[in-house]
Amino acid sequence: KYVDSKLRAGNKEATDEELEKMLDKIMIIFRFIYGKDVFEAFYKKDLAKRLLVGKSASVDAEKSMLSKLKHECGAAFTSKLEGMFKDMELSKDIMIQFKQYMQNQNVPGNIELTVNILTMGYWPTYVPMEVHLPPEVRVAVEDFGYKHKKDGELRRTLQSLACGKARVLAKNPKGKDIEDGDKFICNDDFKHKLFRIKINQIQMKETVEEQASTTERVFQDRQYQIDAAIVRIMKMRKTLSHNLLVSEVYNQLKFPVKPADLKKRIESLIDRDYMERDKENPNQYNYIA
Repeated sequence: KYVDSKLRAGNKEATDEELEKMLDKIMIIFRFIYGKDVFEAFYKKDLAKRLLVGKSASVDAEKSMLSKLKHECGAAFTSKLEGMFKDMELSKDIMIQFKQYMQNQNVPGNIELTVNILTMGYWPTYVPMEVHLPPEVRVAVEDFGYKHKKDGELRRTLQSLACGKARVLAKNPKGKDIEDGDKFICNDDFKHKLFRIKINQIQMKETVEEQASTTERVFQDRQYQIDAAIVRIMKMRKTLSHNLLVSEVYNQLKFPVKPADLKKRIESLIDRDYMERDKENPNQYNYIA
């Protein structure tokens, strides 16, 4: 929340230079944070709000913070955060094209519409809400949906014909993606041993939707990591007392765990026959091969 307050528009450290100094201080503290996965989850939620409502104090400061996190934790830590910025930049380009399209249509009473197109796996999961739009807004949204769907289908078809295995069209310049300035001509050099060929349509990359809320998702991820650590330790040691097992689990995990939560995971593994309590000493566990 402190980082969000500093990167949100309206804070006192308004200049890029002051923000940069503040971010350097924040990163010093960040290095000592034990549960970096929790920080990442909530930083992602706050960043989403700043981007979607246009409340970021500085785009340069946002990208600087992202660069610092990437340097500290690696590309995997920031991949989804970087994807959010790409979505916003792509949405701006699409909206420019849509506004030009609407101006050429000479639609009477045309309203100003801004739409952000978000990749599902990059952004936090939000609870669906039913919204009753005014007729004018609903028409504008439908126009945008029609134009965007039509453009998407055209791009995918051109990509299939010019960038797939059977390239019946030649694209200039060459590349795997379709850009606005690309030009297409019939590929006279195309040959195939069959008279009739099937050209598969290139599928857009999609990511699995995150079902749970941020806190629940982090909790579930941690449960799997705790289970894996316990099984790994018991498989190697075969027999361990409760205190020794707990101690070794804490040494392996990179985030804090409450003793009560750890006890629940042990009970769960006992119920699933990964391990068992010793019959003579209930404070000792045996690994079940």
